[in-house]
Amino acid sequence: MAEYAPGKPVIEVENLVVRYGDREILHHINFEVESGEIMVIMGGSGSGKSTLLRHMLGLNRPASGSIRLLGQDITQLSSRQMLELRKNIGVSFQGGALFNSMSVGENVELPLLEHTQLDPHTIRIMARMKLEVVNLAGFENLMPSELSGGMIKRAALARAIIMDPKLLFFDEPSAGLDPVVSAELDELILRLRDAMKMSIVVVTHELESAFKIADRITVLDQGHVLMSDTTEAVRQADHERIQNLLHRRPRQEQIDPEEYLARLTG
Repeated sequence: MAEYAPGKPVIEVENLVVRYGDREILHHINFEVESGEIMVIMGGSGSGKSTLLRHMLGLNRPASGSIRLLGQDITQLSSRQMLELRKNIGVSFQGGALFNSMSVGENVELPLLEHTQLDPHTIRIMARMKLEVVNLAGFENLMPSELSGGMIKRAALARAIIMDPKLLFFDEPSAGLDPVVSAELDELILRLRDAMKMSIVVVTHELESAFKIADRITVLDQGHVLMSDTTEAVRQADHERIQNLLHRRPRQEQIDPEEYLARLTG
């Protein structure tokens, strides 16, 4: 397997095509994520954000194209090779995905227990250190059911960074949170990037959060990349669909009467 060379993009997506049956969902997607940057993948509902994320995590295989993470094309890796690569990747899922039968501390410790030979005392200390990073010091003995929504997100983040990954993926970090808690989580993401030198990919539809944390933004619409550029370039983009997204304007669809009738009659 090719080794990742520092200075190269940490993620390279080239001509990615995804189909579900006969339906093409992602159409020749191309973009890169540079080392040490926060890339926000933004788009409306049904734009293909979640599908793209699943393929970037290696959970699904595309119809064609390549996805290189840390220099390795994950579409060509075996299950064992993918498992080794995932040790350098952290994922914070939208709902937190904490195990309800385990305490907060046990949830955070789990990756180290599964993938290292460290002794339990060292693992416990490392978990507490990561809980300190996300401002949850002293909460390790609570159960997930005893946490607020924002605390669940932060506990999931502590678990995602417990192995000091080179790449960190966030799925809708602000979903379901009030504005104050959402702003605090945005600040935490920025601190992680600066303190731990991580490259971070955030999938979101929250515009305020996206423009606050992003170094660059990739805009998806109906399975196409409309633009991948700096936040300022995206704000100033002379593209109707991007401006509709930024200003929350509904799309005005043109309906062909004959096509509509054919669709109804099958």
